[in-house]
Order: sequence, then C-alpha cells, then structure tokens
Amino acid sequence: MSRKEYDGMRYPSIDDLLEVVDSKYKLSVMAAKRAHIIDEEKWNSLEDGLCVSPVGEALEEILEGKTKMTFKSLK
Repeated sequence: MSRKEYDGMRYPSIDDLLEVVDSKYKLSVMAAKRAHIIDEEKWNSLEDGLCVSPVGEALEEILEGKTKMTFKSLK
C-alpha cells in the first residue's frame, strides 16, 4: 500500500488484524503495550510504515507478524 492509498483510521483494518490475533481483546492489549514501548524508545521494527502514531505503528507491526505476545490461560 502506498501513502496515496493510505486512509488513516481504515489501515490496518480490524478484519486483517483479527486474522493474525484471535481476539480483539488480545489485540488491544498487544497494541497498547507495544505502542507504549514504541513511544518510550522512539523506535519500531518497520522500515516503511505508513502510520505515524505509536498505536498505528504497533498495529502495523502486529499485522506484519513482527510483534508477538504470549497470554496465560486462566484454566
């Protein structure tokens, strides 16, 4: 996707993200934690990311599989 095709709030789409992460709740936790790290360190793993906000950058990383998180089971 080029910058001309980029449409702010529609990228990355929730449907695409939920193909990578199986729960919208897990997705929100992952994005929040990674965005906090991106904001503190002023660094992300994307070379040509389209988003400029830390949350957008975190979502792009999740979509590209560059951010992983393990969740404990409560069973």
